[in-house]
Order: sequence, then structure tokens, then C-alpha cells
Amino acid sequence: MELCKHNFSLLRITHLGFCALLLSLYSLCYADKNLSLNLLQNNDLSKFIVPKGNDQYSWYVVETGVLKLRSSPNRKHSVLKTKEVFSNFRCSFEFRFVEGNIDSGIELRNNDQIQIGISGSLKRDMTGSPYIPGLGYPKLAKGVDKLLSIKDWNQMTIICEGPRYRVNLAGNEILDYHSPRAIPKGPIGIQLHGNRDMKIDFRRFFVDKL
Repeated sequence: MELCKHNFSLLRITHLGFCALLLSLYSLCYADKNLSLNLLQNNDLSKFIVPKGNDQYSWYVVETGVLKLRSSPNRKHSVLKTKEVFSNFRCSFEFRFVEGNIDSGIELRNNDQIQIGISGSLKRDMTGSPYIPGLGYPKLAKGVDKLLSIKDWNQMTIICEGPRYRVNLAGNEILDYHSPRAIPKGPIGIQLHGNRDMKIDFRRFFVDKL
């Protein structure tokens, strides 16, 4: 009888230990998720290097968690870059076309860019495709026409591992590209293209280091 009680106690301890292990693993996963950098967390531009002239022209404004990009009357080109630099990372965000000839994009460490909107040179939508200075658009994102919403919010994820850029739109992979111009480390930039009259919004902009 004592042996049965002893075995039962061991089983109970083992069970409790297993439950504690599961809880610890869950806590670790939850903690890792919370390590994501929310670029718009403070409802301002405090995590960015703000281009000179923004106070006058309001190219970049955050309101209720939404980053609003707006062309100024002089249609000046600018890029809003993060203060922090990144090597391997994943950035996830939502964007919405508001008005005008929208030509924007996300710069990856340097001037390599994932296009959002209409290419000025090609005169057509190239959302999700990489623009590489000196090479133009070396690869075309696939299936974008079936996934991209012109009126509603779109969800995009960009994964940068070394020179490899992967892009997902609405949960579907649309690009896998290795850039010969990639650099090991640099900021993330959000572009407001010059010589355009455009309005585009971003929200829920998170970055995870890989």
C-alpha cells in the first residue's frame, strides 16, 4: 500500500513538473512575441530620424497609430529611416492606398527597396517587387494582382536574411530574391517618392530581429 502511495506521489510530481515545463515554454514564446519592436508604439516619430522640413510640410505624421505619408506642394523626395539599425530581421505592417499617384516602398538596410505602388519608370504597379539601384526591377513579385486591395488595408511581411529578401502579401509568398547589392546592416526606411502627388497610410509596423 505504501509503495502504491509512493508511486502515485511520483506520478503527481512528474505531472506537475510537466505542466510547469509547458507553462515555461508558453511564457518564453509569449515573451519572444513581445520583443517585437513596434515602430509606432508611442504614436509619434520617436523611433525614426525625421527628415529636415517635416515640421513645415508634414510629410510624415502619426495619428491614432497610423503613419500618414503626404506629398508637399513642392513634391520633395524623402525617406523616413529608423534610428536603430538591423542585420537579419522581419518587418510586418499594413498599408493602405489613400489618394494620388502612389509610389512608395520599404528600404532594406540601404537603398534596396521593396516597392509599394506604381513604379515611376515602368508606369505600372510593382507592389512587392524589389527595386535595386542600378538594376531596376530584377524580379517580378508573383500573384500581386489577385491579392492587392486598392481601397482597403493590405498586410505585408518582409524577411531579410543576409542578401535574401522574402515578401508575403496577405499571407502569401510573392517574392524570394537574393540581392547582389545587399549590405550586412542598416536602417529600415519608408519612402515618400518625389515628383508625386500621393497619400498612403501605414499601421501596425513591427520589427523582429532574427
